[in-house]
Amino acid sequence: MTFALLSAAAPAPTRLDPVELFLQADIIVQAVMLGLILASVWVWMIIVSFSLRIGKLDKASREYEGAFWSESDTQALVGKQQRKEIPAARVVGAGLDEWKKSTTKQPVDRDATRQRIGAAMESQVAEEADELAGRLNFLATVGSVAPFVGLFGTVWGIMNSFFQIGAQQSASLAVVAPGIAEALFATAIGLFAAIPAVIAYNRFSGAVNQYEAKLQRFADKVHAGLSRELDRV
Repeated sequence: MTFALLSAAAPAPTRLDPVELFLQADIIVQAVMLGLILASVWVWMIIVSFSLRIGKLDKASREYEGAFWSESDTQALVGKQQRKEIPAARVVGAGLDEWKKSTTKQPVDRDATRQRIGAAMESQVAEEADELAGRLNFLATVGSVAPFVGLFGTVWGIMNSFFQIGAQQSASLAVVAPGIAEALFATAIGLFAAIPAVIAYNRFSGAVNQYEAKLQRFADKVHAGLSRELDRV
């Protein structure tokens, strides 16, 4: 009779309520959930901003490369595009700067000049790739750490459930289920943050590698052109 009255007074929830789970959780579990939610928001901000940036850079580089091979005044084109912060222009600029330094004094050591120009451009390509991939480290960190942070919240919540069992001297589902549900919710949030981070990191790392390879191929073509010019010096 008493059980029937309790059931009528407090009907069991018919669906999962994430907000209610968060509000009823222990303060430690709430802190874990909040940290994971903030990490997830930051992950999605990086995903959106990086997608827009890599698309913009790829388009700008293609346009610049087309203009570079058709422009007669290469130095003026490089200077103008460097002000627009196009990586391909900075790569060419590094090669031209080294060209000027190495060909100022006569006689010109052609082999050494070719090596220095190649090294300068390769260094600039690597710097551009490192700068582009800098924010991806956060995705890798979230992808590897978030599940364990969520697991910590789960363990803490389950320990609280065991304390409730001892305090109420009852192991019924009514006693342990709320705490366990709150604890498992922390793991779910950890996975919600980690899975997109891992997918985005792998995808964007491949995009950075492809972009670096394109820059390197462009640098090789420019280096070949400068090498031919060296034969005329």
